[in-house]
Parts: sequence; structure tokens; C-alpha cells
Amino acid sequence: MDEIGRVAREPGCVYFTGGVTAVLLGWREMTVDVDLKLEPEPLGIFDALPRLKEELEINIELAAPDDFIPALDGWQGRSQFIARHGKVDFFHYDFYAQALAKIERWHARDRGDVGAMLAGGLVERGRLREFFNAIAPRLVRYPAIDVEMFRRRVESVTQEGRG
Repeated sequence: MDEIGRVAREPGCVYFTGGVTAVLLGWREMTVDVDLKLEPEPLGIFDALPRLKEELEINIELAAPDDFIPALDGWQGRSQFIARHGKVDFFHYDFYAQALAKIERWHARDRGDVGAMLAGGLVERGRLREFFNAIAPRLVRYPAIDVEMFRRRVESVTQEGRG
């Protein structure tokens, strides 16, 4: 974050998602990659990314939940502020969008991450279900998604007493 803030020539926002969120919030000790979304893109950031990737020996990808599922209305307002470095504001990408993208993919690590989000109060079951219902009509634009399987997973996760 320090280096990105240092090289950015104009204001912008960086939204972290996935493993970075898990590490920063303490439910994972490490991540193999840094997934981020730039909006608006801080001018100059791309100059730093290849060097940071080499120095940190980590994969950096421009990836966010809205690359895999429809964007949730209001996601930016629900994204949790982390810090400002230079002209750049850093956030955790909306936890509801992260949880839904993880439920759609549903790897073992995803299940653990969603459980941690629920246990930590970062997402509420009822609201998670509401957000899924809001994007469900738009899932037709994502032919790789098995909508009924996704729905069943969301229903299972959002039942009381489940995580």
C-alpha cells in the first residue's frame, strides 16, 4: 500500500478482495496472490505493480467479485476503508459481494472464508440472501454459472445455525 500510494500521480481507490482481505483481517496467515480492483484507477499504479510482484514474490491480479458475478448495487458504499497512502484510498471490497462470489465458486478455502465472514459479523445471512435474490435475474449473463446450484448453496449458507 505504501508503494502504490507513493507512485500514484492522481487520486484513486484500490479495493482488495479474497486472500488479501483474509490476511488483513486475520483469518488466514498468508495468501498466494493479491486480487484487486482499481476504481477509479490511480494514475501511475501500473508502473509499480510489476516491481511489487517481483519484490514481494507474489501474484498480483486485477480481479474482483464483479468479474465473476453481477456487481451488487451499492458495493462501493459497503466496502470497508482500510487506509489512505498518498493519494490512494484502500478498501476491502464489499464483503457481501466477496461472500457470494466465494459461494458460487465454493472451493474448500472459499467455504472457510465465508464461514469466517459470518462468524466475524462481516455479513449477515438474511442480507446475503437478499443480495443473491437481487442479482439472480442478471445471472443469465453468466453462462458458466449453474444458477440453481448457486441458489442451493446460498440457501444452505444462509440457514440459521449454518456457516
